Formats: sequence, C-alpha cells, structure tokens
Amino acid sequence: MTSDGGARSSADGPSDPERPSDVERPSDPERSGIPERSGVPGPPPGVRRQRELGGTILRLAVPALGALIAEPLFLIADTAIVGHLGVDELAGAGLGTTVLHTAVGLMIFLAYSTTPSVARRFGAGRMDQALAAGRDGLWLALALGAVLAAAGWAAAPALTGAMGATGQVQGFAIDYLRWSMPGLPAMLLVLAATGTLRGLQDTRTPLVVAAAGFGSNVVLNFVLVYGAGLSVAGTAMGTSLAQWGMAAVYLRLLLPRARAHGVRLGPDRAGLVAAGRVGSWLMLRTLSLRVAVLATVWVATGLGTATLAAHQLVFTVFTFLAFALDALAIAAQALIGKELGAGNPALARRLTSTMVRWGLGFGVATGAALALAAPFAGALFTPDAEVRAATAAGLWVLAAAQPLCGLVFVLDGVLIGAGDARYLSLAGLVSLAAYLPLLWLVSAADPRGAAAVLWLWAAFGVGYLAARAATLLWRIRDDRWMGAVAA
Repeated sequence: MTSDGGARSSADGPSDPERPSDVERPSDPERSGIPERSGVPGPPPGVRRQRELGGTILRLAVPALGALIAEPLFLIADTAIVGHLGVDELAGAGLGTTVLHTAVGLMIFLAYSTTPSVARRFGAGRMDQALAAGRDGLWLALALGAVLAAAGWAAAPALTGAMGATGQVQGFAIDYLRWSMPGLPAMLLVLAATGTLRGLQDTRTPLVVAAAGFGSNVVLNFVLVYGAGLSVAGTAMGTSLAQWGMAAVYLRLLLPRARAHGVRLGPDRAGLVAAGRVGSWLMLRTLSLRVAVLATVWVATGLGTATLAAHQLVFTVFTFLAFALDALAIAAQALIGKELGAGNPALARRLTSTMVRWGLGFGVATGAALALAAPFAGALFTPDAEVRAATAAGLWVLAAAQPLCGLVFVLDGVLIGAGDARYLSLAGLVSLAAYLPLLWLVSAADPRGAAAVLWLWAAFGVGYLAARAATLLWRIRDDRWMGAVAA
C-alpha cells in the first residue's frame, strides 16, 4: 500500500472457513433444519443472515479503510518535512507531488482491475488461475511503471513549466519529480499487489504493509533531507525507497504462493492483453472523474479567490468522507467478484442490497452531522469571513448530497467487482457530458461569494453525482451486470 490470519485465508483457497459463501452451506441452521442448541431462541434466520453478511463486509472494509488512510500520510509526511526547508522548496515539492499523484491516480485501475479478476477465480476454487491473474497485473504494473518513469524523468522540465513553475520553484519541482521516478514502478506494483490480495479476500495485509511503509517513509525522508542534506530530492528518494520496500514485501508474499500452486512466474502474453483491456476501460472511467474534478476547479478559479478557497475546503471534506465509502466499495469489489465466481448470484444480490443500505445509511448520518457542523467548520481553516460563509453554503449542499455519494460509491464498487468495466467507462462519459453544461451555466451566471460555492456544489454534488447514480441504477435494474465479465 501480514497478518497470519490473512495469509492463511488467502492460501487455503476454497476451503477457507471465512469465505462469505459458507454462510449459505448446509451447516447453516436455517438450511439444515438443525434447531438452536440454546434454550433461548436465537434471532430469526433473516436477521442472523444479515449479521453474517455484515460481519463479512466489515472484515474487508475496516482494514481497507486503514490502508486508504495510510496512503495520504505519505504526502502529509513529505509536506511536513519539506515545509521546514523554505517556501520555494515547499511550493516546488507540492507541484511535483501534484504531477506525480495525477499519473499514479490514473493508474489506480491496476488495483481495481486485478481485484475482481482474482476474486472471480478464487471464488470458483481456481487458486492457480487467481494467482496467475495477480501475476499478470504485477507484470503490467512493472511495464507501465518503467515506461512512465523514463518518460517522467525526461519530461520533468516541460511538465513543471506547463504547470506555471519558474525559477527556484521549478528547480525544486523538477528535483522532486525526477527523484520520484525510480519509485514509480514500485508504486504501481503496490497497486497491483494490493488488488491481488483484495481479490483473495485479504485486506489486512495491505493495511500492515501500508503502515510499515509510512513509518519507514518518515524515517528515510528525515534522514535524507536533514541528515544527508539532500533537500527536496531527499524526500522524493525516501518515498521511492519506501515504495520499493513495500513492493518487495508484497512480492515476497505472493511469489512463493504462486510457485506453490504451479503458476509460472514469467509474463503471459494473453494474460497481459486481458489485463490491459480491462485496465484501459477503467482508466477511461478514472479519466472522466478527473476531468470532472479539474473542470470544477477551473470554474471555481474563474469565480474569484474566495470561491476557489471555499471550494477547496468543501472538496477536502468530501474527500475525507469518501475514504469510508471507498473502503465499502473495495469490499464490494472483492465480495461480488468472489461470489459471482463461485456461482452464487443470489448471494451477490443480497450483498449488493446490504451494501447499498449501508451506503445510504452512512450518507444520511454524515449528511445530518455535516449540516449541523456547516456553520462552524470554516472557522477551523480560515479567519476570513467571506470564505467561511461560502464554505458553510457548500457544506450544506454536500450534506444534502451525502446519500447520493453513498449510493454511487457502493454501486461503483459492485460493478467493478462484476467486471463491468466497459459499462462503467461509458457511463462515466455520459455523466461527464451531463455535468459540463451545468458547470457552464454556473460560470455564465457568474455568481459571487456564498452563492457561487452553493451553485458550484449544486452542480457537482447534486447534478454530477445524480447523473452517475442514474447510470449505475439503470445498470443494476436486472441481473445482466452479473454476467458482464470483461476478462
């Protein structure tokens, strides 16, 4: 981004007692007719089944949330260490980080495509094929990482210049970007390995690896920046070394397991082509999301500094709340893929219904809390009265949109788990096409102050998310999505 339990559950394959489909086996009192042993009646079968499904979801979602939170800590650690060097250094590192994370963000498909591919084969009891799918994802990550690293090193001056950097700031940005490039293949290997373990129903190992990686990153950066006097380049080197350490741990865990199941470790051409085909669709989906976010920032910039500042604060809250929803979506990817691979569409449907309820419930709860906190939240970040008022307006809209957020994140995870990458990418383009005219209307109206942020977030938090929700709900209106395997 191992616990002994996580490693055993992945290696044992179909006989794993923690597999969620086991709740449907004859040992279930509801199906076997075995009466309750206690003299006190237990909960009704339906309630018991829901509790079992809930426990299964939480067993994957909670560690996934921890790993997701650990990743931004790399950026926070880099910022804190570089921030004491000077303003130019901080600005340059921030610019380099933006370019790097944009590239890595577009490669998130390496995790999202590997998870359902591995999970389907794992659910079907084909551990060798599951590990082979993971191997293909790792080789694709290594190849893409090598190409992007070489291109990034050569293009660093042009990329930072295109972002508007000049002078010392550009020099530090180039340093950060270039010395991050040796670690780029490792970053992508970590994505693919994380997706493989998620497909094997193990989200605890990525949490442990991510936590260890964060700790080593802090130590390495401190030593290289201050001890060795390497300035901004030192923090990039430290992060690269930490990422290679994480990648090495993952390879040490996965390669012996693959050999034990007779999986050839070399690249497989057909497997790489299949992984690349699914990945290209998911990359297009991610690109449409990025365009929506960047277009929103562009409009916010044109509406004035106060609007841009308030939008950034509201978007930060949106991103923070998205971590919990993304953890639920990751659980959906792993569980839906596994149950469809095991030939349990009824259980996949029940898991979908349960996670949709959880997503909506989370949205209602966080929306209510956010609505109450909206008038006061801006004061935590800025003393400027105009920005605080605009932030409150945006947070009220975000509060109203939270149930939509929950629905969208969960259904996105469900369809990724089903391998429905092509539909998701096309639906993303449709949603973007519906959203951009709304942004144009906000820009043309040229509102100011709190009204600007209110209308901007009405377009994004309600209009864009509603378009995404509509396309996702349309897809799951029947069971055809369960057979939409892209690889």
